[in-house]
Amino acid sequence: MKNWLALAKNVFIGKARSLSDEKIFHKVSLIAVFAWVGLGADGLSSSCYGPEAAFLALKQHTFLSVFVALASVFTVVVICASYSQIIELFPAGGGGYLVASKLLSPRVGVVSGCALIVDYVLTIAISIASGADALFSLAPSPWLHWKLAFGAGGVVFLTLLNLRGVRESVLIWVPVFFLFLLTHGFAIGYALFTHAGDMPQLVSGVGADVSRTYSEIGLSGLLVVVLRAYSLGAGTYTGIEAVSNGLPVLREPRVQTGRRTMLYMGLSLALTVAGLLVAYLLFHVTPVAGKTLNAVLFEQLSAHWPVGVGKMFVFLGLFSAAALLFIAAQAGFLDGPRVMANLALDRWFPARFATLSDRLVTQNGTLLMGGAALLVLLLAHGSVELLVVLYSINVFITFSLSQLGMVRHWWLHRATESHWRRKLFINGIGLVLTGGILISLCFAKFFEGGWVTLVATGALVFAVFWIHRHYQQTREQLRRLDELARVAETPSARARPQSAPAALDPQGRTAVILVNGFNGLGLHTLFAVVRMFPNLYQNFVFAQVGVIDAGNFKGATEVENLRRHVDDEVERYATYMRAHGSAAQARFVIGTDVVEEATQLCAKITRQFPNSQIFAGQLVFPNDSFLTRLLHNYTVFALQRRFYREGWPMLILPIRV
Repeated sequence: MKNWLALAKNVFIGKARSLSDEKIFHKVSLIAVFAWVGLGADGLSSSCYGPEAAFLALKQHTFLSVFVALASVFTVVVICASYSQIIELFPAGGGGYLVASKLLSPRVGVVSGCALIVDYVLTIAISIASGADALFSLAPSPWLHWKLAFGAGGVVFLTLLNLRGVRESVLIWVPVFFLFLLTHGFAIGYALFTHAGDMPQLVSGVGADVSRTYSEIGLSGLLVVVLRAYSLGAGTYTGIEAVSNGLPVLREPRVQTGRRTMLYMGLSLALTVAGLLVAYLLFHVTPVAGKTLNAVLFEQLSAHWPVGVGKMFVFLGLFSAAALLFIAAQAGFLDGPRVMANLALDRWFPARFATLSDRLVTQNGTLLMGGAALLVLLLAHGSVELLVVLYSINVFITFSLSQLGMVRHWWLHRATESHWRRKLFINGIGLVLTGGILISLCFAKFFEGGWVTLVATGALVFAVFWIHRHYQQTREQLRRLDELARVAETPSARARPQSAPAALDPQGRTAVILVNGFNGLGLHTLFAVVRMFPNLYQNFVFAQVGVIDAGNFKGATEVENLRRHVDDEVERYATYMRAHGSAAQARFVIGTDVVEEATQLCAKITRQFPNSQIFAGQLVFPNDSFLTRLLHNYTVFALQRRFYREGWPMLILPIRV
């Protein structure tokens, strides 16, 4: 059974990556073009529903969409410019959580991070649902009842794909990404070229629409109509932050790669959104039941072409749109788990969400994102109209907090920062735009269902604060244990005896003690072994697994720093025992899977010392529950089961806190 599971894992997810591979970071990182595909698709795909939402919101005032198009281009440019500054200031990754945490406060950062997590779940759900809509626009009507099942299958497929790795989940989409650019770019260019003579009528139509609207509802009413359409099309700007959040997966030099990716994203998004809105006007596009506005545009645009050519163009355009929307879900899978990992490293989220799989991906976060998106998709019955209402509020919470943090940073550092006025102006404009859109969205969407998003985000924030409070209480409880580490290295405790420590005896009784850093838990375990089995063991071997997680998997230098740190920590145990006359040795290994690495390490130790007994300490909490088991590491029990199958004796020593 185990072999079959391993085979299935290798087939669907892939074999484990080797950390000894010198090119490992090169293999798992993305160049700018691939990052544009994986991270930029979220923004570009919004052209499949953002312009449509804005255009439909204008109702009979369609010519006012020209102003929406201009405002959209300006907004994209400003947000991209402001996030380029964030990339420069946070070269290791400047997602909304980190920016708000460092530039405002950790608690504000948590709100931003939780908003992002909910937003990325909705990104996956709405991208898949919109992709299914675009694809089923080509299908016969009787097939429509399969659309929800297709979307659910899409979420499952993308979850499995992202468990394989970042590059693998992106490379598969490169051809269809550029097919989208080709078909939609051609459609926009064709519309402008063939209707170039209609531009005077377009200008006069805009003027007439402005005059009519002004006479009917006044200047304030005119502004409300335009601003409402602009706000409801705000899904257009979602995804721009993905590059900043996903900076750690980019190829070195990351800042240059990130800024280049942002340039590609901004240009493609601005031109596509504005071009589609103008094309809707030129072809007098009106809604058709069961079809997207882009589908209607493509059909009208190719109506007079040869039948075969026209149908093929429409098919390729809509197929590429559907595929791009599936790619857009990648941003949720790439950045959502990374936000969770950052929260977990700061103990706002369960620590297990910072761990990496043997494919070097944040597996727990990927599974949670996929599961949550699948649940949302099913609850919404795949309705894009409903998901659009829930969508985009949260991303503007993060946008606004990030811009506010940057404005505060430039002002506080104005004495030392060159060109601070220009930088402050860019982020200040970004704050006004994103803050204004956030307020407009809350008013426009709140009673239509937007309150659900805010309630879900608030509930997540409450849960995250509870988790952090629990970890803080645990840290206070462990402080008494960790006092042992300070005492153990005092001069009196470390005084060497007059006789030299005994040499290791391969045939002697050996206590193998699993530790995780030089701390109170490890020392309590050691002292318990000495107290329970006085003078029984001739050898003491201390074993530690250095865990590579999302916090230190940032380059070869970070991995080497981890190796040195683990070596130093475990060697302190051996030094302490040698100073007290015992034969001792320190052994360590680094990896992503503690159970697998500890098993291999102990196998080597038991071969060298056949008469070994393995020991490990486990914290015992006063009020143990399902939640404490979720938040804390109970790896020793998994190790005990594994060692039991191998025939190695292991004793777990309870350490009460």
